[in-house]
Amino acid sequence: MTEAGGIGEFELIARVFAPLAADGALGLTDDAAFYRPRPGRDLVLTKDEVVSGVHFFADDPWDAVAKKALRVNLSDLAAKGAVPVGYLLALGLPKDFTIEQIDALGAGLAADQAAYSISLYGGDTVRSPAGLTLSVTAIGEVAEGGMVRRGGARAGEIIVVTGTIGDAALGLALRLDPALSGRLGLSDEHRDHLLDRYLLPRPRGTLAAAVADCASGGMDISDGLIGDLAKMAAASGVAVEIDAERVPLSDAARAAVDAEPRLLATALTGGDDYELALSIPEAKLEAFIAAANAAGIGAVPIGRVRGGAGISVQGDHPALADLGSGSYRHF
Repeated sequence: MTEAGGIGEFELIARVFAPLAADGALGLTDDAAFYRPRPGRDLVLTKDEVVSGVHFFADDPWDAVAKKALRVNLSDLAAKGAVPVGYLLALGLPKDFTIEQIDALGAGLAADQAAYSISLYGGDTVRSPAGLTLSVTAIGEVAEGGMVRRGGARAGEIIVVTGTIGDAALGLALRLDPALSGRLGLSDEHRDHLLDRYLLPRPRGTLAAAVADCASGGMDISDGLIGDLAKMAAASGVAVEIDAERVPLSDAARAAVDAEPRLLATALTGGDDYELALSIPEAKLEAFIAAANAAGIGAVPIGRVRGGAGISVQGDHPALADLGSGSYRHF
């Protein structure tokens, strides 16, 4: 490993970040960048940070960490029905980082820029005494007035989720307790699936147009399905009722829950899913599910929006008796 303590900020920018820059970033030689939205489009802005020891493990590969930092923000844009166009990056580097690590970080960003058709518009790089941190501000576009809001759910609509729920939370449980997979009797394939879904989110940006066309309210599931739907209910001034039996689980998550039923609570409340939770009028439900299936992601209705307040979870599973706060809490 090559220590990078002698590399300066400008050398770092030239080596890693200038090749990632958009035209409006001016080669990262200025103090700011510019972006000109297309006529009739609104900008959608979101910001999330990932911190070593909080959102990822200190020994996670830096290319994967870079992708995670970018993807959690792209997930927010997808839930708003926005198409991503670029991002800003604030990077905190530990004092003992290596050239190999910073090159891996740049490679991870480059790979996802190509995969999601986005570019870097600028940022900042500093020393971090607490370990690696990446703070991303992502920029997307929607039709003017077309952003799907968390507070847009209306009584009578259907609650729909994309993909599968709980994989990342169960993957985190496996990271924290390496012997858990053996106790659950998971196959190598199921174990690896859960671990991978924790390490690398799958933002559902291919559904942005369908979200914009079909959803009245929406958010991505980052802190746990139950808690995040409670946030949507509160923001919208409605009640949300879901059927736990209809929540989609992957084969790997189902195997874990079958072996240890209490893990259903982990799946429903643990977070890091980065799937979409949407409130959709019945008249548009079929069109959205068709779009999700065509994208190879899938989507299923799991409940309904009603008048009132709060969230209720229906089902006879014993794990539903104690769902705690319903979500991950930062404080």
